Amino acid sequence: MTFENNLDFANQLDEQDSLNHFREQFYIPVINGNECIYFTGNSLGLQPKTTQDYVVNELEDWANFGVEGHFHATNPWFSYHEIFPQQVAKIVGALPEEVVVMNQLTVNLHLLMTTFYRPTKERFKIICEAKAFPSDQYAFESQVKLHGFNPDEAIIEVKPREGEYSIRTEDIIGTIEKHSSSIALVLFSGVNYYTGQVFNMPSITKAAHNIGAYCGFDLAHAAGNIELHLHDWDVDFACWCSYKYLNSGPGGVAGAYIHQKHFTNKSLQRLAGWWGQNKTNRFKMEKGFDPIETAEGWQLSNAPILSMAAHKASLDIFEDAGIENLVAKGKQLSDYLFFIIEELNSTLTKKAIEIITPKNEKGCQVSMLMLQKGKEVFEALKQNGVLADWRDPNVIRIAPVPLYNTFKEIYHFGEIVKKILS
Repeated sequence: MTFENNLDFANQLDEQDSLNHFREQFYIPVINGNECIYFTGNSLGLQPKTTQDYVVNELEDWANFGVEGHFHATNPWFSYHEIFPQQVAKIVGALPEEVVVMNQLTVNLHLLMTTFYRPTKERFKIICEAKAFPSDQYAFESQVKLHGFNPDEAIIEVKPREGEYSIRTEDIIGTIEKHSSSIALVLFSGVNYYTGQVFNMPSITKAAHNIGAYCGFDLAHAAGNIELHLHDWDVDFACWCSYKYLNSGPGGVAGAYIHQKHFTNKSLQRLAGWWGQNKTNRFKMEKGFDPIETAEGWQLSNAPILSMAAHKASLDIFEDAGIENLVAKGKQLSDYLFFIIEELNSTLTKKAIEIITPKNEKGCQVSMLMLQKGKEVFEALKQNGVLADWRDPNVIRIAPVPLYNTFKEIYHFGEIVKKILS
């Protein structure tokens, strides 16, 4: 498609958008009396208007049934987590039995690393991307130390080449092959939080398996954003949060995926809890952990119902919209944003913005390296009704989300930035 930098063209794209009506299903924050341009769905997604009803329904069942709500609530709490697999599996490209909704992201990452990071004297290294999200870095460090290794020796970070911002797939694979005999685990983000780069997950997984290592992914910035086929890619495990593109509230319940080939492998260690115990004898309260032979077997505790209710409200919208449609629109939105920024740069006497997100390896997010007036531009955006995200030292992250952002907003964003820089 040939884009145009004018309001009529942006309005035309919105009129042709079959998903445009979903915006009405979300609360849009207000700045200075007007709906803002909310471009931080990659940090915290907006609240669906149905969320309050979903949560209040559970509060009413709690009020009416007390403990009996576990079995007599409208959605019995005892089995509440079982309503998610069909919907979540579509979003991450998995079999329903391979996914479970539980805990928070870093908790799930630790649980899965307990199973899939089993270092030996010979194989103890983890390969990851440089500038991974800090919580992931801390998890890697602590897991390595837990097993008695030195993080400086055990954690290998793959960096962009000199003068580049994204990491080449061939460099990732080359690093895996170079350290093949000493690698225990390859663990990357699906989408890098800083640059917005989408990693080649099938190629990384294949390379890891070729040298006998497990492979997993943190999908915090990928789930609900990009096309995923975890089962078909043969990924061993993955985890994600639900409060970004999945719009399930601050600190919302997270998700996890484990490939079905691992379900019956009793040699795999895990941290066990009663909600992962075989359902037929869970309430016998006996010793001896007998895990459910699905992803549910990695559960620890019973479901956080109120958080899960908020998650269900958003997933029902995803079901209605269709993940394939959302991924396609998300790419078109970010493509238009690329175009608008490039057009903006062409009007300036001195280039002000360098896009560090690879054009052909992205989802919704576009990261702008500010070459001049970075913090000034960021602060002025908010004053002009735009909520964006600042990352030190000089990057503004923008993420137009297909469920509630419009092409017209992207056009107006460009005009605002142009005015600020002028």
